[in-house]
Amino acid sequence: MNKKTVRDIDVKNKKVLVRCDFNVPQDPETGEITDNRRIVGALPTIKYLIENNAKVILCSHLGRPKGEVNPKYSLKIVRDELSRLLNKDVKLANDIIRRKCKKSYKYNARWRNSIIRKCKI
Repeated sequence: MNKKTVRDIDVKNKKVLVRCDFNVPQDPETGEITDNRRIVGALPTIKYLIENNAKVILCSHLGRPKGEVNPKYSLKIVRDELSRLLNKDVKLANDIIRRKCKKSYKYNARWRNSIIRKCKI
C-alpha cells in the first residue's frame, strides 16, 4: 500500500495543519538549540505548502511541562530558528483556544505565514 504525502493532495488556498516534532535539544544553561535537525527535516514540507499557497499551521511542543505553563518550554526559540531558516516571519500563538489566538491565525492566514501553536501543556 502506497502512503499519500502532502504532494498527493491539493493544498492550494487550503488551511493545512502539520504536526511537527520540534522538540529540539537545548543547552541546559543557555536554552539555545544545540541541534536543529528536527526543524530542518520539516522544511521541505513547509516550503512546499507555502509555495503552493497553503495557509500553514504548525503544531508542536517543547520539553515536558508537566501540566503547567512554563516559559522554559516556550516555542519562541523554535519560531526564531524556523523564521531564520525560511527567511520569513513566523508567528507564535501561545494560546490555542482563546479569541486572541483566533485573531492571530486570521491575520497570518491572510498573509500565508506559518504559525506555531503549542499543543502540549
